[in-house]
Amino acid sequence: MQETQINLEKIDEYRWRIPKTGAMRVPGVIYADDKLLADIRKDKSLQQVANVATLPGILKYSLAMPDIHWGYGFCIGGVAATDVDAGGVISPGGVGFDINCGLRLVRSNLNANDIKPRIKDLVYALFNTVPAGVGSEGKIRVSADEEKNILVKGAAWAIAKGYGIKEDLEFTEEKGSMQGADPSRVSERAYERGKRQSGTLGSGNHFIEVQAVDQIYDEKTAETFGINKIGAITIMIHSGSRGFGYQVCDEYSRSMIGTLSKYNISVPDRQLACAPVKSIEGQAYVGAMACAANYAWNNRQCLMYLVREVFEKFFGRSFKDLGMDLVYDVAHNIAKFEKYNIDGKEKLLCVHRKGATRAFGPGHPDLPPRYKDAGQPVIIPGDMGRQSFLLAGTKKAEETFFSTCHGAGRVLSRTAAISACRGRSISKELAEKGIVVMATGRGTLAEEAPEAYKDVTQVVGVVHGAGISKLVCRMKPLGVVKG
Repeated sequence: MQETQINLEKIDEYRWRIPKTGAMRVPGVIYADDKLLADIRKDKSLQQVANVATLPGILKYSLAMPDIHWGYGFCIGGVAATDVDAGGVISPGGVGFDINCGLRLVRSNLNANDIKPRIKDLVYALFNTVPAGVGSEGKIRVSADEEKNILVKGAAWAIAKGYGIKEDLEFTEEKGSMQGADPSRVSERAYERGKRQSGTLGSGNHFIEVQAVDQIYDEKTAETFGINKIGAITIMIHSGSRGFGYQVCDEYSRSMIGTLSKYNISVPDRQLACAPVKSIEGQAYVGAMACAANYAWNNRQCLMYLVREVFEKFFGRSFKDLGMDLVYDVAHNIAKFEKYNIDGKEKLLCVHRKGATRAFGPGHPDLPPRYKDAGQPVIIPGDMGRQSFLLAGTKKAEETFFSTCHGAGRVLSRTAAISACRGRSISKELAEKGIVVMATGRGTLAEEAPEAYKDVTQVVGVVHGAGISKLVCRMKPLGVVKG
């Protein structure tokens, strides 16, 4: 693949600048080190950073995290904040197709010695209980009216139905329900796709992973997050809004192309189609996006319920006795409305985070009381064969609109990964490393092979080094369920 020829200026060891040129309203800033930058240059993601810098109302800079790679309109790993009251826009391409794809981390009182001898059976039990794969349908079926309740209430709907406890909401971003959801802005096709998919994992890079903590970098913060020893078992859940969110993005990203001329907006890529946040079209998308976000929070809550149920049956103890508390649930494909001090004035911004994780620092008013002094938990998965990380947000992250990386970031397309893995058994290779993997199809494992991703250790090393989030602990995979 031809390398992207974008002029970059080195700011420091972890940051690079794309100078403001042409139609760019602000410069671009990329968080990366020299080694990661070599991979970043191999696709068109740097050009996408420059393209995003042309959006009306964008403030300060167009940002990219170290897991940056090419995406739809925005690069994956992209962050952009627009000024809501000054004609700032919202772009479906800046949120992505899997609206509120995100991560949920569950702690436990179990340790690696409790799990390792039985990991195959545990993974099998999870695989047989949690619906996974393309088009998978769950046990949780709802009527049209109930589905609208989910779209407004989010994870609170699941709690009311007995799929969790009220404390789960305290440790979920937005308490599991984004304000402004408007079910009238959602098409019948989206409703149809969503009504059978609550409590389903989906396909692609979605997973449930049983992990063991193998390194603690910050004992005090880890203790605050409920993780206090090497060998502690954690469970990571990665999923989103399934076909519902995809349908919302698909419809609005196409319809907004027609609004560009109405608002005299010029963009270098039709995939950056957008509308002013305060316009009729902008508000319609905001209402539909919030519905999809709430659908995803409810979905992950239901998935956690199923995981807890498996552990209860497997170990013959209640999930409370097993200490299976939610550490946190955070989105990484979403647009949020947040207030920031810009040049001495408080402004309401629309912060697009596409493949980027919110990372509020200590003292932020939106944090649960327990995490006020520590900062927000930041959950960063690796790949099936390498470690994942738990970090914490920092006050310095205000420079990125409190945003950080969201994972390892792809270096191979799914097609290229399948080609590279032809003739190999990925499950066997992982088993030789002591990792049990079950998936609905062989193609999924090839698409998601560890070599398809950057080394997540390098990625988190950059955000830690740059000070926009800090390392708390590392978890190694023991067993993985894939869609």
